Amino acid sequence: MNLERLPNEEKLTLCRKYYLGGFALLPFLWLVNVVWFFKEAFLKPPFTEQTQIKTYVKRSALGLLFWVTVLTTWITIYQHFRAQWGEVGDYLSFTIPLGTP
Repeated sequence: MNLERLPNEEKLTLCRKYYLGGFALLPFLWLVNVVWFFKEAFLKPPFTEQTQIKTYVKRSALGLLFWVTVLTTWITIYQHFRAQWGEVGDYLSFTIPLGTP
């Protein structure tokens, strides 16, 4: 999508939709929001909607950072303790690895 062709009001609307969509357990939308709108929020000359876009981009970045932290922590804990959890660890696994832990 080329953001250059959109008027500023539509950019704000799109940025807000991606920000709110991230709360539907879709943190990838926050990543897209940060990547797409960073230039509009921080590098372009000032325009009226820019302050709101900045707010959505900053909050999207914080939400994304939170999700990355939580998922990294969970994956690390699970990989480290899966064998010790025994049957519960196997039930949480989509694929049960073969061999000894």
